[in-house]
Amino acid sequence: MSHAIKGSTHIGPSPLGGTPFVSKWSSRYRGATVQDLEPPSALSLNPSDPISLALISAFERDYTHLTIVDADTRALLGYISIPVLQAQLDAGKVNQQDPVSKAMAHFERRGRKYKVITLATTLEELEEFFEGGASGGQKQEFAVVTDENRRFVLGVATRSDLEEFVKRRPA
Repeated sequence: MSHAIKGSTHIGPSPLGGTPFVSKWSSRYRGATVQDLEPPSALSLNPSDPISLALISAFERDYTHLTIVDADTRALLGYISIPVLQAQLDAGKVNQQDPVSKAMAHFERRGRKYKVITLATTLEELEEFFEGGASGGQKQEFAVVTDENRRFVLGVATRSDLEEFVKRRPA
């Protein structure tokens, strides 16, 4: 028994297993990868850096997320979401002189499988990641782009980067 699929929606096996992921924008990706989004270079801070440095750095570059790395090993520890940080400042939970470590979100490494996002990751896979395909259904707003071995943070790709790419591409 065969099923006809209308339109140009991509249905394929999920690289993460489980049910197939259906991309809303597959017809516009046409083989594009994260590299085609031209993500800006990552700006990484250390946990001991002041929150004021995070704010200034993000606003100067118009970034919404900054990665936090270990000062010695450069290992990825977590991130700062600037809108969340601003809300914490407004609520008085942190102040600009506090270290970034007081406001950062930590990556949980133990017992979790991570989806590695590289410049070669297809946009269908990135969309699936944003829609929660790699995190048990929890939607993601950004992805840390690394090299294949996860040694270097190359950039950050956001959901809005993907949406802007789709807007620029004709159907």
